[in-house]
Amino acid sequence: MYIPAINQLTDLAEIIQFIQKYSFGSIITMVHGKPVATQLPFVSQLVDNKIILRAHFAKANEQWKQIVDQENLFIFQEPHAYISPRHYEKEQNVPTWNYISVHLYGKARLVQTQEEAQGILEESIEFFEKEYKTQWDGLSEAYKSNMIQGIVAFEVVISEIQAKKKISQNRSKKEQEQIAQALSQSTLSHEQQIAEYMKKN
Repeated sequence: MYIPAINQLTDLAEIIQFIQKYSFGSIITMVHGKPVATQLPFVSQLVDNKIILRAHFAKANEQWKQIVDQENLFIFQEPHAYISPRHYEKEQNVPTWNYISVHLYGKARLVQTQEEAQGILEESIEFFEKEYKTQWDGLSEAYKSNMIQGIVAFEVVISEIQAKKKISQNRSKKEQEQIAQALSQSTLSHEQQIAEYMKKN
């Protein structure tokens, strides 16, 4: 990913917080020379300054067969906003786009046991809907086992991070404030979120 120095995001705590907030990411893998993507909900954590991702494929999705022997690309992105030149002090300007995106690279390890696969599922339940855990616990072991046999769970220790936060850092303080104010009044949630990032920056 092209990242000018002014837009580079290097704070691991901020990166993992972003991934956890916008956790529905894409895994992109080369399959017979062609890039293939699947969108998945990921659970992530920071361990010894390394990002760990966990998720699962439907077994019928054969992309999982390709993710062990090569580096995969994982993309997490969500808030974005069109930036009109009307917010700039000089007329001689053009529109642009503000956004945040995290690209991660790493080889996957496929989960080999039903117990570990169930552990990843339950970790996902805990993260995405803790209240569902009671219902999950009440399901029969036969039903759970049948469900788990239909998935392929995996874990990735990330080897490379490329993170970009483009939120008008190259503009004057006054322009940044005008942009953030305008976006905060938008009816679009993703534009409001960019405004919040700008105000915190």
